[in-house]
Amino acid sequence: MSATTQADVSTTIDGCRPVDVTPIVLDDETLDSTVPSYLSELKRTLSGEGLQPAQLRISARFDDDCSFTTQDELDRIREYVRAASFLGAGTVTVRVEAVADASRVQPGLEACAERARREGLQFSVEGPTALSV
Repeated sequence: MSATTQADVSTTIDGCRPVDVTPIVLDDETLDSTVPSYLSELKRTLSGEGLQPAQLRISARFDDDCSFTTQDELDRIREYVRAASFLGAGTVTVRVEAVADASRVQPGLEACAERARREGLQFSVEGPTALSV
């Protein structure tokens, strides 16, 4: 194993072997916490049951036209991106239910998407067509 960066991951993928685990989707409201101790226990429990988080879905609301409320919601999304990475999920999907001001939300979602990319995660947004990443 090398610690150097390799641009082509095909060698790694070619060396993969199937494992008998069941991929699952976790919803943010089913997680009791995002603190590392809780996530560690959850990860151990899921692994012991042959389950692997493949995706974390986050429900978000930006229906209050307030910068502080918007920032709090974006901080919550970032916290779940971190949790998804910790749990070994590959995808984070944000389901936006309401948006008061898309121009205020869009840059924050783009920052969350960048954070997800740095963590090696896919990131997508579902909801109002004015929002994308």
